[in-house]
Parts: sequence; structure tokens; C-alpha cells
Amino acid sequence: MKNEMKSYLIIFSLLVFTKTSLFGQIDAYEPDPNPPTEIPGYSLVWSDEFNYEGNPDPSVWNYEDGFVRNQEHQWYQIDNANCKNGTLQIEGRKERFPNPNYNASSSDWKYNREYVDYTSASLNTRNLRSWQYGRFEIRAKIPACDGAWPAIWTLGVASEWPSCGEIDIMEYYDNSILANAAWGTSEKGVAAWNSSKKSISYFTAKDADWANKFHIWRMDWTSEAIKLYLDDELLNTIELSKTINASGKNPFMQEHYVLLNLALGGQNGGNPESPEYPITYYVDYFRVYQKTDS
Repeated sequence: MKNEMKSYLIIFSLLVFTKTSLFGQIDAYEPDPNPPTEIPGYSLVWSDEFNYEGNPDPSVWNYEDGFVRNQEHQWYQIDNANCKNGTLQIEGRKERFPNPNYNASSSDWKYNREYVDYTSASLNTRNLRSWQYGRFEIRAKIPACDGAWPAIWTLGVASEWPSCGEIDIMEYYDNSILANAAWGTSEKGVAAWNSSKKSISYFTAKDADWANKFHIWRMDWTSEAIKLYLDDELLNTIELSKTINASGKNPFMQEHYVLLNLALGGQNGGNPESPEYPITYYVDYFRVYQKTDS
């Protein structure tokens, strides 16, 4: 009986070793070498594994340029987004040059700043890829420091913000992780929000080295609700029966495109002078699954 049990243990160990050798062991500090996971009841409809060198695939990703939103301090440029070592790396830098759009008499913050002092990158799939419903899974390592404002989010393809609908699968600022959704109100440019916010200390209390590891952010989006997860822990549930614009339309019952960006400073990002630059936001992969009976 002992010999028989020993044989079973040897066979089991060999199977585990073979699986690890073939598919690669997942290291929380490194990119996941495995192919996309098969999920029962779902089909993988799109992914970018970032297993190539250079700028992100231009057939999938657009880039924002210049000063864009929220009075953020960074100048967005393509040069700060590069794929290497199996990850997309969005780099925040402290570098100074004249604002190409400078206008001393302008009241617009995008034009009356004489100099650019920080640079970063913002990518999106607008007009290239968009989806309605499904499971969105993103593995990433974020710069969790004051001054940094990394995000994974979506916007609806129709209507202006906020009536288009916004889903923040992940935001980090104010020393916290956020999971939100926004939609339109009767006041132009003013959003209604459903927000969840957890201090980074909630996560580091369980793992002191949390900020140095990759984590999986996930959205499960159906016609009934949006559920936002971090490492399989549910952070927020947004019921779509409650997300109706003043116009009567539901912005989460249309296709959305996705955005990846690293903002610096601005209305929420904190003091951009705080980090020791450069700082890097690593994205291991972005995968979209949809139910096979959809």
C-alpha cells in the first residue's frame, strides 16, 4: 500500500512539473508567460499580450497628444509607451520643454502653461476596437505613489461625456484604489457616479509588497450589472437599472472602447514633484471575453 501511494505521488509530481514546464509558472513580480486562460462559457474575442517590441500595435491603439484633461501636469506623447520584455510600459518622466501651443493671453490651462514639465502616455482603442458586455481582464503593475494617476477605463462610443458612460475598471490616486462608473445628469458636463474606494493600506496589510507585484483587474459586464474585481475580490457592483441618463438612455447598453493611461498630478493625482522619476506603469495583457451564447 505504501509503495502504491508513493507511485501515485510521483505521478502527480511529474504532472505538476510537466504543466509548469509547458505553460510557465506565474511569478507575481514578472509577466505571465502563459497563453490566455480558457474560461468555461466564454470565448476570447480579443487580446493584446504585448509580446512584441516597440510602440503598441497601431492597428489597435491610438495615442492622445498634449495636455488633455483634468488640469493634469503631463504632456501626452507616443514616445512614453513602449512594449518590451512581454509588457506594455507607460513611463512618466520629468522633462522640460516649451509648450508648443503656448498662448500667454489664453485663459485655457492647456495653452497658458509656458512649459511642459512632465510627460507620459495615454492609449485608447477608439474607432478601432469596442465591445458591449463581456469579461475584461487586465494584468498590471501600477506605480502606487503620490503624484501618479494610472487608470484602466472605458468610454461609450456614442454621445459626449458623461452621457456616453464611463467605467473605471481601475484608478489609483489619493493613496487609494478606485472602481467606478459615471453617467449623465440633467446638467451638461456633470456626471452621476457610483464609486468604490479602498485605501492602499487595505491591500498592503495583507501583502506588504503588494505595490511591487502584478495584479489582475477584472470587469464582468452584462445587461443587468457591471461588477469590478481586483484579484477576484469584488470591489463594486453597478446595477444598470440605476444608470439612466437624463435623456432616458442607458450608456452601458452600447459598445465601449478602452483606455490605458498614466496621468501625473492634476485634479486628483497629487503632487507631481513627489515621485523619483521615471515611474513606470506595466501592463502584462489586456483580454476581452464574451459569453459563447451571446
